Amino acid sequence: MQDTHWTALAACGKGKLAPDALFVEGAAQREARTVCTSCPVRLACLADALDNRMDFGVWGGMTERERRALLRRRPEVRSWRTELVGSDAVDGS
Repeated sequence: MQDTHWTALAACGKGKLAPDALFVEGAAQREARTVCTSCPVRLACLADALDNRMDFGVWGGMTERERRALLRRRPEVRSWRTELVGSDAVDGS
């Protein structure tokens, strides 16, 4: 059986990073975000973080501060997965 959850395809999960590398503060976040730029599941990751209100870390190339600002700007969005990824994407459940 093939694992179709987005985390199986994430660039950050392929042994290139220490487990805490995406949970940093300040200037280190900029470096952490570079991993996300070429990640094939960046939007699925971001959608998961937004839908689940992840408070810490870099997810989908956005810091917690950026995600909070986006959530405030778009309170009407019920499903970020639908908004960003669509229904035909890699399984996010």
